[in-house]
Formats: sequence, structure tokens, C-alpha cells
Amino acid sequence: MTLRSGITTGTCAAAAAKAATLLLAEGTAPRQVDVTAPAGQIAGVPILYARLLAADAGAVAAVRKDAGDDPDDTDGLEIVATVAWSGQQGVTLAAGEGVGVVTRPGLQVPPGEPAINPVPRRMIAAAVAEVTPRGVRVELSIPGGRQVALRTFNPRLGIEGGLSILGTTGIVRPYCTKALHDALKCALDVAAACGVAAPVLVPGHIGARAARALYAPRDEQLVEVSNAWDFVLGILPRYPFAALLLLGHPGKLAKLAAGQWDTHSARSDAATPYVGRLHAAVLGRPAADTPTVEGIFAALEPAERTSLAEELAGRVQRAVNTHLHDLSSSWSTAVAVVLVSMAGQCLGTAGDLTSWQ
Repeated sequence: MTLRSGITTGTCAAAAAKAATLLLAEGTAPRQVDVTAPAGQIAGVPILYARLLAADAGAVAAVRKDAGDDPDDTDGLEIVATVAWSGQQGVTLAAGEGVGVVTRPGLQVPPGEPAINPVPRRMIAAAVAEVTPRGVRVELSIPGGRQVALRTFNPRLGIEGGLSILGTTGIVRPYCTKALHDALKCALDVAAACGVAAPVLVPGHIGARAARALYAPRDEQLVEVSNAWDFVLGILPRYPFAALLLLGHPGKLAKLAAGQWDTHSARSDAATPYVGRLHAAVLGRPAADTPTVEGIFAALEPAERTSLAEELAGRVQRAVNTHLHDLSSSWSTAVAVVLVSMAGQCLGTAGDLTSWQ
């Protein structure tokens, strides 16, 4: 079965901002706008409405979120952008109704800022720049977002007042377990058929980007596992790989050390408490008061960061080896682990990395 893709809240926000800016700058209310996603795809996004505000207060436009066939809590919500001339350079972002504000450190944007991640911020700025070089203020709102946010991790992360504007690729790939497993088996089949001896397994785009920067793997060597570690590790003994590298953010891979092989946030515990306990054991003091694993590592001096990351990488390595031995008593492939920050910097490693250097 082919599942229909959708668009992220970041793409919706960029499209709404572009439509409102077009109306403000040119007096034209578009029915659809094109938005370029980070991977280069151009998405034609329908505009729900666009209208000028009274007393030269700017323009407002909205896009209805379409997540495709993905079970997304934000599917069907309106993403609204209100745009006004700012008299300053660039795009100034503000959080309106239903868009959260960051209140604690450790996320990708600092406290006090609207909960709009870096990729959507760049998409919004680029979309507006396609229309005008003048500076604008863009206020984003999501009617009903405050209530929907209560069903997400946002309150625990210190994001108050609503939802986050998210997205790393601009496109929502629908999640289907059978389709995902089929795709992952195909990826491993292709790797083996192409003579790959040492595949690199990553959770997603952050790991994939870091892997390419650090080790430049061939395309067929890199496998995005998503959250399906149990499935992938379960079929790995069928393949003649000589070495195996797990590379990703500790917020995901720490879950493997804790024995959680489906790392989806809805089906696993948050990694922060586990890493916090490890921090206390390794460094002899409590971790920083932050809701994220990224924040725990960011609060450390370089030497301490390395010590904690290497201990965690070692625990991930041992957990994966034990799990694979339990699945197949003949398992003998060497396993290595590399932990990276959100920015793709190496935090710590475990195992022999010769096969990828």
C-alpha cells in the first residue's frame, strides 16, 4: 500500500507567511504558493484564506495542515501567519495563539523565543525573501494549539502556551510499520548486494547528516532506522556484514542502553532520566536542570562531556551486542557507537572505528 505524504508545520508556516507577505507587498491574495523544502523539493501549498487587516496593520493568511497518511496530532489544524512591516532587517518571529514559547534551556532555540525550530525559521525567512527585501514581523498562531499541545511532550520540555513549529525536511513521511520494515529490509538487502561490509545505522536526519560529515559513507552504506531498532537488529544476523556502526544523538541511542528497542516517544520512556542517572554516577553530581539530553551535555565542560558520552556510548555498544547475541548465538560482528550533538559534533565513541575512517 502506498501512503500519502504530507507537509510539516514548518512548511505550512512558511507558506502562510509567504502568502500574507504577497498580499501585503503586491495586493494579491494567492490561492497557492510554492515553498522550497530543505531537501530541494518544491511544495505547492494551498492557501486557506488571505486578507488585509484594517488600518494598515498588515495581512494575515492561513494554511490547513495536511499530514498525509501520517497519524499526526496537528493534522487538520490551521497554521496562521500575520505579517506586518517591521522597519528592521530580516524576519522577526513572534508566537501568537496556540504557538508555544520556550521557557527552559536545552532545546534548539533559547528561552524566551517562540518554539519554532531552526529549519522552519530558515524556511520562513527564505519564503518571505522571495517576495520582498523589506523587513517584516511574522506572528504565527495555531487556533486550538494550546489544547493539542497538552497531548505532546511540550509541557515536559518547558514549552508553554502551545505547539512547536517543527520539521527537518519540510515533508511528512507517513509512518506505517509494515511499510517501514519492508523499506528497512530493502535497504539492508541493497547494502549487502552492493558489497557494503560496514553499514552505518542512524535514527534519522540528524544522525545521517552527521555521518556524512564525519565519515562520508556511500549512500547504500547509510541506513535510517527511524525507531525500529528491534526489527533491524533482529534481521541483521542474516547479513554478512563485518562491522556495524550506530551513530546518532544520545537522546535516541541512550534508549537502547536502557533496553528500549522501539524508540518512538509514544512507546518508550524519555532518555533524560537515564542520562541524568548516568551523569551522577560518572561525574559525581546531579545533571543540569534541563528537560533534554542535549541540554545535559551542553552544560558540561569539554572533558566532562567526553567522559559522559564515552561511558554512554560504551553502554549502548554493550546493550546492542548483548541483544544481538540473544537473537543469534553465532553473532560475531564488531559493533561501534558514535554519539553526536544536534549540531553534528562528535560527543563520544565506543569501539573500533577503523572501518569508517
